Formats: sequence, structure tokens, C-alpha cells
Amino acid sequence: MHIDTLKNLAVDALEELKARDITQLDVSKLTEVTDLMLIASGTSTRHVAALAQNVVEKAKASGLAPRGVEGGDNADWVLVDLGDVVVHIMLPEARALYDLERLWADLPNDAGAISESLKRFEERATMS
Repeated sequence: MHIDTLKNLAVDALEELKARDITQLDVSKLTEVTDLMLIASGTSTRHVAALAQNVVEKAKASGLAPRGVEGGDNADWVLVDLGDVVVHIMLPEARALYDLERLWADLPNDAGAISESLKRFEERATMS
């Protein structure tokens, strides 16, 4: 499925159940795990779970089986892995605590800088 179609499917599923503060992060140059992250807030653990379930149901209805779902009922954070798009649905408190938007924005945004950072990290790890 094309990434824009996948993104729109997830955003529509979130908006359908009134997710709040939906944010999109292009992380394609920062990681090989996924290309796009969507972050949304729910108003309660039940709302967070319902939002995640709606994303999963809409994906399955479009012929796409999610790669995984982490979290669940009574969770303040649920992650739905759709491959090229990863959806984080969080309570506002968890979202403020983990601040994924800032975390990903602070990472170097070119492959050379990322490789250099990883190299320095690996060197420090082997010295320990």
C-alpha cells in the first residue's frame, strides 16, 4: 500500500473517533524501521484503546494486517505498527512525558551524522 494511502487510512481512523492533536513525523532519514510516525492523543485509557482498535480494523478492512500492536486495554500508550507508518496513541500525560516529537526532532537528520553518532556510541559501549 502506498505510504500516503496508508497515512490517510490511519488519520481517518483516528479522526473518526475524535483523536486529539494528530501529528505526523517523517522519520525516513532517521531510521530504517519506518518512514512515518503518527502521534495522537486520547482522552482516557478506554479512548486510547478504541482509537488503536479502529486503526487496526480499518487497516484489516483495506487488506493490510498490522505487523504488531503494543499496549492495549488500560494502557496510556498504544503503538500500532503498519510497516511504513507507525501510529502512537497516547494519553496527554504520557505524550508530554515521552515527548516523541522533540525526541525525533533532536536527532541528526542526515545519514552521515547518524552513522557518526552510532559509531561513537558503539565505541563507547565497547570501552565499558
